[in-house]
This record gives sequence, C-alpha cells and structure tokens, in this order.
Amino acid sequence: DIGDIVRGKDLYLGNTHESTQRIILENNLKTIFGHIYEELIKNGSNGQIEARYQDDDKKNFFKLREDWWTANRSTVWKAITCHAGESDKYFRKTCGGSGKTATQTPSQCRCTKTSGANADKVPTYFDYVPQYLR
Repeated sequence: DIGDIVRGKDLYLGNTHESTQRIILENNLKTIFGHIYEELIKNGSNGQIEARYQDDDKKNFFKLREDWWTANRSTVWKAITCHAGESDKYFRKTCGGSGKTATQTPSQCRCTKTSGANADKVPTYFDYVPQYLR
C-alpha cells in the first residue's frame, strides 16, 4: 500500500519488470526525500535534523520517510477518499469506540468529528501489519 511504499517496506517483488519499476520508484523516493531533508536543514534546526537522521549513510532516508508518513497519513487518506460517495463506508467498524462499540465510517470512508475518539482519523488497523498478512 502507499504507506509501505513511502516508508520503503513494500514487500512485493513481482516479476523482473515489476522489480525494475520498484528500483526506479525507490530511486525517485530517495531523490524526493533527499530534497525534503535539504530543505529541513536549510530552514535551520540547531543540528536537531542532522542528529535525528545522521545514521542514514546510504541516503535512503527511511527514518525521515517514516516521520513524513506519520505526519501526512491522514492527509493522504483524505486525498484518496475525496471522490468517495457520501454513502461509501470503510469495510471495518473503526469509528467512535473500540471493539464491539465501534461504528462504520458514515461518510466518504472517514470518521466524522462527532463520532468520538477516532474522529477525522484514518480508519485502518493495518498500517504496521506486514503487507503479506493483510
């Protein structure tokens, strides 16, 4: 899924053509997150940015990618669901409660702000479950 791709954890290797495309995508992501890293450094942070991401000697920016995904996950979900119909629902009950009290997403595959603790959040449990188990 998108989160796995951004974070560099996409396990699908596929055929030779797919593997080649994956290498191209990974190189593009390195470039994009390299630019993000340079902008963060340029904007100044008294060495905090360098200290946080210093262990990335291969310039894969995995920690930065993880941080970016954490910060932008709900925005990406809203972009994905922006054309979902008003009556479309996410397949799991994840809004407004936990376990047996949770309800389905009432509108555009999103929890509403009035539905409780999970309001306006991405309604999925699967973000950190390995892709092959989903």
